[in-house]
Amino acid sequence: MIVVVVVVVAVVVVVMTAVVVVVMVLVVVVVVVVMVEVVMVVVVVFVVVIVMIVVVVVVVSWLL
Repeated sequence: MIVVVVVVVAVVVVVMTAVVVVVMVLVVVVVVVVMVEVVMVVVVVFVVVIVMIVVVVVVVSWLL
């Protein structure tokens, strides 16, 4: 009976540990993906702003 209890406890501990590890890995992956998305959006916005500024400067200089 004691052996059964020990085995059950060990299995529960192993399963809980595996679940915690999986959850931590998922959280890390989600954080990395979100950071990459944010960086991509920032880069795109930066490029668009620069292109708009260049276009405005070119148009103004051409008109003048």
